Amino acid sequence: MSSHGQAPRRVAKQKQNTFFGGAAVLAAGILIVKLIGMFYKIPLVWVIGDQGSADFYNAYNIYAVLLTISTAGLPVAVSKLVSEASATGRHNQVRRVFRLSLALFLVLGVLSFTVMFFRADWLAGLMHDTKAAPGIRALAPAVICVGCLSAFRGYSQGHSNMTPTAVSQIIEALCKLVVGLGLAYWLIKGGQDESVAAAGAITGVTVGTIVALAYMVLAFFAGRGNEPLSRDVPDAPRSILTDILRIAIPITISSSMVGIVTVIDSSLVQGQLQRVLLENQESWKLYTDFVDFSTLKEAFNAWTASLPSGGAVTLSVLSQQVQEELAAGTAQSAAQTLYTTLEDVSRSLYGNYSGALNIYNLPTSLMAAVTAAVIPAVSGALARRDRRGAGRITGSALRISALAACPMAVGLFVLGEPIMALIFPNLNPQLAGPLLSTLGLATLFVCMMLVCNSILQAHGFVSLPVIIMVAGGVVKIITNYNVVIQPTIGIYGAPMGNILCFALCMTLDLVVMSRVIPRRPKYIQVFAKPLAASALMGLGAWAVHGLMSKLFEATGIFMSADPVTHEVLGLSRTGNAAATLLAILVAVVIYGVLVIALRAITKDDLMLMPKGEKIARMLHL
Repeated sequence: MSSHGQAPRRVAKQKQNTFFGGAAVLAAGILIVKLIGMFYKIPLVWVIGDQGSADFYNAYNIYAVLLTISTAGLPVAVSKLVSEASATGRHNQVRRVFRLSLALFLVLGVLSFTVMFFRADWLAGLMHDTKAAPGIRALAPAVICVGCLSAFRGYSQGHSNMTPTAVSQIIEALCKLVVGLGLAYWLIKGGQDESVAAAGAITGVTVGTIVALAYMVLAFFAGRGNEPLSRDVPDAPRSILTDILRIAIPITISSSMVGIVTVIDSSLVQGQLQRVLLENQESWKLYTDFVDFSTLKEAFNAWTASLPSGGAVTLSVLSQQVQEELAAGTAQSAAQTLYTTLEDVSRSLYGNYSGALNIYNLPTSLMAAVTAAVIPAVSGALARRDRRGAGRITGSALRISALAACPMAVGLFVLGEPIMALIFPNLNPQLAGPLLSTLGLATLFVCMMLVCNSILQAHGFVSLPVIIMVAGGVVKIITNYNVVIQPTIGIYGAPMGNILCFALCMTLDLVVMSRVIPRRPKYIQVFAKPLAASALMGLGAWAVHGLMSKLFEATGIFMSADPVTHEVLGLSRTGNAAATLLAILVAVVIYGVLVIALRAITKDDLMLMPKGEKIARMLHL
């Protein structure tokens, strides 16, 4: 009896280890990819500047939506069907599922390619950035490759082999880094326009998908020799396609919402910026320290002089006139000159906002490893009917996320301007810094929302996070549409939509979790200590940066001066770097000491981490 009783336990343990091992591989792969992405996006802004950054992100946002629609849910559906068929020994079914999914991905990829390549100018017009069109075309082939990549990734994941997926993602990111950055730098040095350099940077994404696809194909054929023979009769193609779409469509709708909201919001913000700049010159006062409005004023006066007496001075009138002139083949006119100049100003402003978004997205990228690990951990505990264990993991995930998100949010809020000056010296820190500080407040909400979504999905509530995110997205769009148009707010209002959107999503997620998840932790225990420690940390960082700035100013060290008048202008780049890095270092020490002193992290939390028991002993927990 004893031997029969132990064998199943050994098998169960082996499967559990394999499952968590696969999740760990994917989590590690995601973290590496995000770090490579950071080393790609930050130097990219140095190379292509603010206007090139706007062109890059406008093109990339279009690509992200079409990519999500064509590939988001299908890999999950394929991996599920492959896993089920493989577990029951239906290997012919596995092959048919893979072949049909590859064909389906290819069809969707070709359709997306057609839209992006042949309608690039129209898509760029929707984003109020006509110079994004070359980047959209450069990305078009990537959609086909990524579609095929998704089929191969779904196939390998269905066989519980996560390594090819993780390796292919890293290859993709490295090619993007090396080829994209290198090409952008070469084009700028060759005297090309920033929009062309942005297209060159985006070409790195396309090259990355091609190389990653080549690796996945090789890995697929290398593993085919291990496939067992089978005599099972596979299901009809129509039945398999129905199953794939039944699983994939809800996931695709869920995943594509963020991308769709981002594209709509980017288009609205840039459109509203152009509208208020044209229709209300009071808005120019916001940016007189950052933008030379002489060219815009000259173009504006020339266009209004060409209008009939009493003609409306609105963006819709200007856009209509430009479209009619382009259709008629009219040479460069006053309307076209004004439209281009207006677009350049909004590209410059939005490019600074994109730089702030780059930094704001880093904390959410680092949360990807936590969210990747939460779902399998909670799902595994629930599958074993271990509700206490699931509750413990849920509580630890929330506490660890709050411990990471709170200081990042406070740090960005307090040091927004010096961080922008340190990382993006070619942007305007007086413009981008306040944007980053405001976005910093949203960091806490978005990080916690991502973890809450993972916890809800692990407990089987797949649709609720989607509905909540749609509600948040609507709030974001309405807020930005109405705030950015205000002449006294302008681009500074763009981050407000993020704050309201993700604050609403996080709050609703927490309310839902309190109703549907048993043994959840008390939220005051989750947030009180990290927020208190972060507030004191932020105060210390602000004080240290201010003190160092005053010290440098008093001693004349690390100060910059006008080369003509020799008038002292303020901290030099070296001085800002020294003050900012010292402030961050002091902040890390203060926060670490407070977390330990306040017992903000428990032994149970550490036990879920690698070497957690050893760390707990060191901290005497």
